[in-house]
Amino acid sequence: MSIQKLSSVLGQKYENFPKGKFITLVILRTTQSETIFRTEGSGERICSEAVQAGAQDESTIQRLVMTKRKQVAPERRFGREHLRAHELLHTNKDGSLCSLNTNAPCEMCVDCFLYGFAAGGGGAQKSRIWTEDAFSILPSTDTLADRTINAIYENGTMRLKREEDTKASTSLNTSEYIKPGVHFLDVVTLKDVTSDEMRYIIGNILFTSRYGAVSSRVGRMENQILGVFGSICELPSSLELVQATYDALPKPLEHPLNTKRLIQASQEVISTWKNRRGVSVQLSLDEITTLIADVEQHWSEEQRDNFLKRLNQSYEPWRQLTTETKKGKGKAKKEDTSVVGN
Repeated sequence: MSIQKLSSVLGQKYENFPKGKFITLVILRTTQSETIFRTEGSGERICSEAVQAGAQDESTIQRLVMTKRKQVAPERRFGREHLRAHELLHTNKDGSLCSLNTNAPCEMCVDCFLYGFAAGGGGAQKSRIWTEDAFSILPSTDTLADRTINAIYENGTMRLKREEDTKASTSLNTSEYIKPGVHFLDVVTLKDVTSDEMRYIIGNILFTSRYGAVSSRVGRMENQILGVFGSICELPSSLELVQATYDALPKPLEHPLNTKRLIQASQEVISTWKNRRGVSVQLSLDEITTLIADVEQHWSEEQRDNFLKRLNQSYEPWRQLTTETKKGKGKAKKEDTSVVGN
């Protein structure tokens, strides 16, 4: 039922030109373990920004930032894992399988059509998943801590117990991390997507569980969808949502923040969005639950293969068009050369 309710802002099929249909997902991201978000290698500070505390509270606080790339990259990799498992990744012009960060996208797979690409040799597809930085509710002073790590030898100590070894290992490192139980509010906008594309994107968000650096050891995170809207324009930003929610929460605030109270305050804030200009649809909590159940059903072991292959097949007319266009350009170029030669 929730899919039908969104039909006015869902495309019937993929089209190459924008149609001005927006679906907005309001997401609560909660750390379930120590987590590290930084822009470079070890030694860099955790990402944070000084911003206004609330829409009404004009004081300035330093908030943690989960940058847009820290959100999209692991979610995109999750989807690609299953495209690869079902042999739905295509080869690029060099004959190698489509891969991220290689400057040689295939331009043909589900990931390329949805998340976009920029080919070094020409050609580009703009992403239809619009993201922005997610901000923590509480300031970084309440949500950050330091961890000292030592590297011990296989004998379980910091000495090898050899006669020539008179000093202990100096392999010590202090790393800054985000505490478990820290909440980030995020607004993700889907533009001109079909129902199957929406299922694919939401599945990537809900099923991805690790983010940030050293994700094989830390970085567990739970994602919850608090709101789904359909509109003809973008809705308030993640920062606006965080500031309005901060104002709505009873003070004083301290870590760990009560999750149920935070969800209630956030839903009170977004309930006013249905009156904003351009909004045509807002799913109720029951309809969001139904939507999530629909997504989980399509991603289930029984239906995943058919679902992903159906989504992959939906782009086939555009793959054929792209191939014909490339052939046509090559032929024209050859004819032009012959004319110049004459």
